[in-house]
Amino acid sequence: MRIIIIGGDKTVYFLARQFVRRKYHVTVINRDPVRSREIAEQTKATVVLGEGSDVDRLEEAGARQADALLALTSHDQDNLIACQLAQRLFGVPRTIAMVNDPDNEPIFQRLGINVAFSATRIIGSIIDQETDFEDITALMPLARGRINVTDVRLDNLSPAVGKTLQELDLAENSLVAAIIRNEEVIVPRGATRLQEDDHLVLITQPENQKQDLEVLCG
Repeated sequence: MRIIIIGGDKTVYFLARQFVRRKYHVTVINRDPVRSREIAEQTKATVVLGEGSDVDRLEEAGARQADALLALTSHDQDNLIACQLAQRLFGVPRTIAMVNDPDNEPIFQRLGINVAFSATRIIGSIIDQETDFEDITALMPLARGRINVTDVRLDNLSPAVGKTLQELDLAENSLVAAIIRNEEVIVPRGATRLQEDDHLVLITQPENQKQDLEVLCG
């Protein structure tokens, strides 16, 4: 796997270190000479000094052979341009961009970026959910935010306790994919009966999530 990462903050450092440990070929493009040297010394990744939205720097980084490009700078415009160049000029099959302003996320998606994520939106969503349901943890959004994966813990007041999955009035496209019970992972069936302290891995569409959480937690 050949991966290009654009940026220079600690997230880039941790990702580069992790990918190198997995034996991926990692190239980091960073504009700061000092930070570039630190990343090269600390991660053993290849480092290209310059702008990730520069065609020549992408060429130098091996974009023509790359399997994925991650644009993680603090500038949305640079991230968008880098991903578009990687796709259109170099044929990189997978592009991932961080969107600093959550209002820009739909723009990235419409322009064909494979994965565009807003840390601000994700954190805000988690805070909103934690405010309403203290036993709920948002794990991750998938499919560009069209699917949510949530960890739901049932307590003694949860209306779902004692019911089977088939008795629950969940939305049509929602799914309890797994139950974690006493450190055992259970792949449930319709006749599986829920118990207090069960952790449910719930897969649901965003527009149905609130309804499903009320069915499970009350």
